[in-house]
Amino acid sequence: MFHRKHFRLRLRSRTLRLGERTLVMGVLNITPDSFSDGGAYLDSEAAVARALQMERDGADILDVGGESTRPGAAPISADEELRRILPVIEMLRGKLRIPMSVDTQKAEVAQRALEAGAEILNDVSALRSDPLLAKVAARGRAPMILMHMRGAPQTMQRQPFARDVMRAAITGLRETMSRARRAGLAKSQLLLDPGIGFGKSHEQNFEILACLPEFARLGCPLVIGTSRKSFLGKALARNGEPALAAGERLLGTAATVTASILGGAHIVRVHDVAEIARVVRVADAILNAGAGA
Repeated sequence: MFHRKHFRLRLRSRTLRLGERTLVMGVLNITPDSFSDGGAYLDSEAAVARALQMERDGADILDVGGESTRPGAAPISADEELRRILPVIEMLRGKLRIPMSVDTQKAEVAQRALEAGAEILNDVSALRSDPLLAKVAARGRAPMILMHMRGAPQTMQRQPFARDVMRAAITGLRETMSRARRAGLAKSQLLLDPGIGFGKSHEQNFEILACLPEFARLGCPLVIGTSRKSFLGKALARNGEPALAAGERLLGTAATVTASILGGAHIVRVHDVAEIARVVRVADAILNAGAGA
């Protein structure tokens, strides 16, 4: 069985120990059009209540996003993104005991979010959308999650997929690590996400999960997000039936979270925190038993 490497991730408020157990990152989408919960938390009070509930349910990190990155999603302005997320981050500061991450591709949004209380940056474009984002992270000494995406959200599921998805994803992540290092980020600040669902076919998503230990060789903690994604809806459907809707993909999420942990994931990014936190405890017990064997 794969033995997961341990890391220490330094935040302003604390140091996270990665690898001793899997950390659960709860997803808070403050958007009208996210694929699974768009519009549910546009109201700031509802978003704050949801964040506090996820903390009670077992989240270790809260990931706040104000711009949908679902397939076909149109970009929004920095002003609109800030209008959605800043009131929530500011209201949570001092109430939430777990650290906040901000899911953004914009340097301006990242800077304002860090000033408001966020401590981690999560960039699905891996510095391709806004290279200045790396400078923000370097100045603020904020850890960054860098994700592999083929194309952009508007086009990523319409263009031809890579012939060799493992080579494409690993090469892409190596290149973005180099960009981040040249911009002044320390390797100890970087976390990597192979980008399940972002410019990959249904079959390629499963291939990445099956080969996850290969990403561990890049030497950074791994973040995996499979929660409620469309490839699960297709896999869960019986022959000839339509794909299951996002709200019916919990068991598929649980299966892929378990596989991710056994393959070396340090953080799993999920919507259904209470249920997946239980799955994580069992998967960690299996991983730890294998490590001691």
